[in-house]
Amino acid sequence: MTRGRPIPETVTLHIPFRVVKRGGRKEMQLPKGAVQPRRADNTLIKALARAFRWKRMLESGEFASISELAENEGIAFTYMARVLRLTLLAPDIVEAILDGRQRPEVSLARVLEPFPVEWMSQGAAIELDHDHS
Repeated sequence: MTRGRPIPETVTLHIPFRVVKRGGRKEMQLPKGAVQPRRADNTLIKALARAFRWKRMLESGEFASISELAENEGIAFTYMARVLRLTLLAPDIVEAILDGRQRPEVSLARVLEPFPVEWMSQGAAIELDHDHS
């Protein structure tokens, strides 16, 4: 295959970024002010889905206790209890996580740490990226 015109000289682009670990995987983090594409955290979304599924199973009376449900699911009671707390997150935080608008430092490990039950107080504990609304 021949080209009608010569290939231009090489162009070098410098893109400032750093590699950070997030949820056990490496991701590229752009500098402040750079527009980053939304990226949903599948681990966080899966945990939210499980939490709300488990909550429905408990509320329906299908299981009498968290212990019974944890045994049925083959999951440690303590882990299930921590994941179930995700159902106490404010709706705007749940929506932001589903939309991929949480800050990169908001990981499953971070949201499983104790957070305030009051929705108005949760914003300080779980930061959202309002720049990408």
